[in-house]
Amino acid sequence: MERDWNRARNACAKEDLYYPHPLLQDILWASLHKIVEPILMRWPGKKLRVKALQTAIQHIHYEDENTRYICIGSVNKVLNMLCCWVEDPNSEAFKLHLPRLYDYLWVAEDGMKMQGYNGSQLWDTALAVQAILSTNIVEEYSSTLRKANMYLKNTQVQEDCPGDLNFWYRHISKGAWPLSTADHGWPVSDCTAEGLIAVLQLSKLPPEIAGEPLEANRLYDAVNVILSYQNADGGFATYELTRSYPWLELINPSEIFGDIVIDYPYVECTSAAIQALAALKSHPGHRRHEVDRCIQKATKYIESVQASDGSWYGSWSVCFTYGTWFGVTGLVAVGKSYDNSPSIQRACNFLLSKQLASGGWGESYLSCQNKVYSNIEGNQPHLANTAWAMLALIDAGQAERDPTPLHKGARYCYDLKYVVLKIKGTR
Repeated sequence: MERDWNRARNACAKEDLYYPHPLLQDILWASLHKIVEPILMRWPGKKLRVKALQTAIQHIHYEDENTRYICIGSVNKVLNMLCCWVEDPNSEAFKLHLPRLYDYLWVAEDGMKMQGYNGSQLWDTALAVQAILSTNIVEEYSSTLRKANMYLKNTQVQEDCPGDLNFWYRHISKGAWPLSTADHGWPVSDCTAEGLIAVLQLSKLPPEIAGEPLEANRLYDAVNVILSYQNADGGFATYELTRSYPWLELINPSEIFGDIVIDYPYVECTSAAIQALAALKSHPGHRRHEVDRCIQKATKYIESVQASDGSWYGSWSVCFTYGTWFGVTGLVAVGKSYDNSPSIQRACNFLLSKQLASGGWGESYLSCQNKVYSNIEGNQPHLANTAWAMLALIDAGQAERDPTPLHKGARYCYDLKYVVLKIKGTR
């Protein structure tokens, strides 16, 4: 059946319409289709159109080749693949795209799914390492730690992308870590920070437990990348420095993602960068003054974006609980405490005010959408929110002031584990 793509241009299921198009954008797209495109299909405008398409496909091939045809995410993966097919259905580029579809596809109980990224392997590994090393049973996990250390080493990006990075609109990447795999390769600020924290912690263990530590020059490469990510306001975005202007969101073509046209600073990325740089005390010689200055600016940024109720908005999970955890841990990493930091005091008051009668915390995804703290329906607690809140409070010294809220939270976690084990035992 033939589709009327012109009529379908602005059609979107109401369930997916998180970010409706402004009227200005609908007018712009219609004008491009009905006025600009017909002009560009005729001489002399056709020459400009051909040149523009050549430039676009050139950048598409660059992205494909530098991510081993995985691309930065599933959306541009399928769009890039389609463009390669339109250019030449028999091209090597299109053929190389096909096997990397499986990096995104998986079969769930209700059918085929496509995930938004090709995984979070590096992120999970770095945080798992830090979790294991926070225990007193490290020796029991020696085999796991050696494998994790090897994965961290193998996944660190060891070369910048080729060519003039300014021409290709790319940031430096040598020394960075991606969210997922070495093939994917896109550097991310907080993944680099968490990867650096993990390898620094592993380097303190005997080689027979964790394997050989990462070489010092590769640690310094990671520091160089982190320093390069800091914006003028002190904050850190994800993939690159914050470029251009927020008003460009008026032409955001996505109906389901808000605030994506430029890369904004985030409390999570900024906190992770602070924690990584603060952990470099064992390597005091590398760009020490720049590191100190970076930490100071980042600390001021975190304090400046705290909400009046003491929370921080978290953009990468749900939501104020998550953001507040990062806000607190970033400040604690530079020596701030409940006694000397009004920001930490307000953050603790905020978290304590959201603790439920069950002892846990349970924040709804509606917090992300409405940007107002919302409990899960029925005031149900959630293990992840509870863990984030407790970690923040523990770091802020809640146990020394009044451990009762922590005991209540721990009781909820313990009871939940008991219930899960009981349910599994009845299967």
